[in-house]
Amino acid sequence: MFELFRKYALSLLVGACLLVALIFYSLNLPRAKQANLLEQGVGSALEPVQAAAAHLGAMPDRVWHNYLNLVQVRRENVRLREEIKTLNQSLAAAGEALHENERLSRLLEMRKTVREPTVPAAVIGEDVTPWFRTLTIDQGSSRGVREGMPVLAAGGVVGQTIKVTPNSSRVLLLTDHASGIAALIQRSRARGVVKGSGESLCSLEFTMREEDVTVGDLVVTSGVGGVFEKGLPIGTVTMVKKGQYGIFQTVTIKPVVSTAHLEEVLVVLRVPRE
Repeated sequence: MFELFRKYALSLLVGACLLVALIFYSLNLPRAKQANLLEQGVGSALEPVQAAAAHLGAMPDRVWHNYLNLVQVRRENVRLREEIKTLNQSLAAAGEALHENERLSRLLEMRKTVREPTVPAAVIGEDVTPWFRTLTIDQGSSRGVREGMPVLAAGGVVGQTIKVTPNSSRVLLLTDHASGIAALIQRSRARGVVKGSGESLCSLEFTMREEDVTVGDLVVTSGVGGVFEKGLPIGTVTMVKKGQYGIFQTVTIKPVVSTAHLEEVLVVLRVPRE
């Protein structure tokens, strides 16, 4: 027992002094208005311990509030992402509606220039190969469409119907090899037949060498043949070549209508001549 006491004598002495100091400090605290040197020393010694204890005591509360703030921020981020997604969809729909309105407005302007009744149709299919150039539209015999009727777009001539079912029709494009449209040069009134080249261009054939044709001339329908009425735009001349021999000149035409980007057309309910 004595050996144990001697081993921890210093620690016990320090503890006893601290205990006496605390007791003395506690007894004098209610009566003293000003702290003495001992109280000041004890207070200074205990300040770091009290600050650490206060910090540790407040830590769980701060951790909990930080967690709640993170949860709230995450929910807010999810909500904002959904709102942005909805706004983007609305903007895309509004942009599509605007473009559609512009296309339909131009188509309506073209409709006003046609004397016969027309049926608007949407392009639902496309068959563009080196051998065939056709489109499929969503209107057929149930709306009065027959084979051989003219098909127009906002810019001008597209082609004519060749196969008609009750609810759809096949349109032979003016760029197809099998297509032939009687036409004339609007400026000089030189005549010819617009034939498809199988690509994105056409040619004006059977135009005499002495006829006045220049690059940039507008080619329109002549009204001959009874399929297309007179004066509908077909294309513009991009090349004129007059060979040394032969009676015809070679004329290349770029159609005014880009058939690769068609979405809506007009079918003219013009009964073809038998």
